[in-house]
Amino acid sequence: MARRSIEVPGLHHAGLPIPMASVVGNLLVSGGISPLDPESGTVPQDVEEQVELVFANVRRVLDAAGGRPEDVVKCTIFVRDKGIRPVVDKHWLVMFPDPASRPARHTLSIDLPRSLHIQLEITALLGEG
Repeated sequence: MARRSIEVPGLHHAGLPIPMASVVGNLLVSGGISPLDPESGTVPQDVEEQVELVFANVRRVLDAAGGRPEDVVKCTIFVRDKGIRPVVDKHWLVMFPDPASRPARHTLSIDLPRSLHIQLEITALLGEG
């Protein structure tokens, strides 16, 4: 099977030759999805804005690949401080409202670049949701 790179206008990895995600068959695996505003090219400073934007960017990646939130089977969330978990949970429940159908999730506290409070990676089976 051929691999297909998923690019999203306005989202990038600081100009590096890395796609936002790759798809093989119906399996999508993302790289790091950050809270970069695709219109302004900036990252907001506010935690709430970053979390809202990173989940919107997950939707943008899924849309570009022909997927939907229901296709996500695993989400890894990287945070600078686990204290933002209530903000993350609020947006998590908006994206995945059905308690009987949520993806697996792992939240890790790591040393993110200074401007970031959060970054996500997803794995999805497109068309399976």
